[in-house]
This record gives sequence, structure tokens and C-alpha cells, in this order.
Amino acid sequence: MVKEELIQRSPIRLLEQSINGGLKTGEIGIIASESGVGKTSVLVQLALDKLLQSKKVIHVSFTQHTHYVLSWYENIFDEFINKKNLENALDVKNEVVKNRVLMNFNQDVMSKDQILKSLRALIVEGGFNADAIIIDGFDFYRADYERIAAVKGFAEGLGLSVWYSCTVKTEDQKCDKSGFPLALKGYADMIDVVLLLEPKQDYIELTVCKDHGANNAKAPAMRLDPRTLLLL
Repeated sequence: MVKEELIQRSPIRLLEQSINGGLKTGEIGIIASESGVGKTSVLVQLALDKLLQSKKVIHVSFTQHTHYVLSWYENIFDEFINKKNLENALDVKNEVVKNRVLMNFNQDVMSKDQILKSLRALIVEGGFNADAIIIDGFDFYRADYERIAAVKGFAEGLGLSVWYSCTVKTEDQKCDKSGFPLALKGYADMIDVVLLLEPKQDYIELTVCKDHGANNAKAPAMRLDPRTLLLL
């Protein structure tokens, strides 16, 4: 299979249809679930879809286990090429690596201004014209409205989209009556898309909790394979 066909047949196309064309520039999307359900895998698949289209992605990790993030990229890419018999796989992989930057921050140590300054230096001064920023491991329970608003303004100003992961605590009531995660209630007007992952008996269900202004939980025809955590 050639790269263009792989892009066209990607399950991300179906996801984009489920959220009115996908995440646009200046918008924030959230992948929410309890710990260990598959948020990082989905974020990496969203990033790889951009990278396969020769777009640039910055992956920001707020955990100390960045080697796991690199393993996700390796494993998911290898799964793609094994299933789809991708032509020129090594060349494609080299392009993917070239267009991806992984950055690691400590939420307790670095301020939002320091983080955004580092990102701006890479994008503007460094000429790394990113199409999307992936943010994994950020704790929304320890965030504030000003911080999320600053990221929103940053994305709008530089014309890129931002995908976050959000771990919801099991001891809380996870979602309100509309299906919206309570951990995100304080930032609801800043967030454009929210996807919730929920483990079922034989699969992991993906539900759209918010779609560009509409809070109406619905499950598109998409699931995660519980073994590989790949979108189906």
C-alpha cells in the first residue's frame, strides 16, 4: 500500500467525520479516560496521521517516562506497516521522525509562560512550523482557567491545533448528566472537542462528549482494540 492510500483509509478519517471535520486551527481537543485505558495511544495515532501527511507535530509530555512515548510511536508505526504492507516504509519512517519533536516539561516547576516561550522559540525562531501540538500527562485538576486560555490563544495566534489527554479520577463522579468530564468543567468554553474512552468487556468504546459547542454524548462507529489500543 502506498502512503496516500494509508492516509485515506485511516480510521482518523471516520473520527474527523464524527466531529465535524476534525480539530481545526486554534482549537483544543481532549482525549479523556481513567488511567491506563489508551489516551496516549490515541494521541500518538492522531499525531502519526499528521506526520504521514508530511505535517510537523510537537509532542509535549508532562511525565518523566518519555521513552514510553517514543515506544508508542515505534510500535504503532510498525503495526501500521505490518498490517498494510506500506511501500518505502523506511523512507516514510525517516520522514515521520524528522517532522516530530518531543519536549518534556514539569508542570510543577515550569510556568505556562516558560512553556509557551519554549514552544514559540521552536516554532518561530527555530522554523519548525508545527501543524499540531500533542500534550500528554497534563493534570487538569491542578490547572487553572488562565493557563488553558493562554494555550488557546497561542494556538489561535500560530494557526495550529492542540490535543490533550486528561486522566479522570475514579473516585469522582466521572461525568455530568450530559456525559461531559467533570475534570474539564472549569474550562468548557475553551475546549472544542472532548472524546471519552471507556473500557467495555471486549473493546474500548470511544464517545464524543463535546463536538464544537454541542454537549451531546454519542458513540461513533469506532472502538479501540483492547490488545493493540489501535482505533478500529
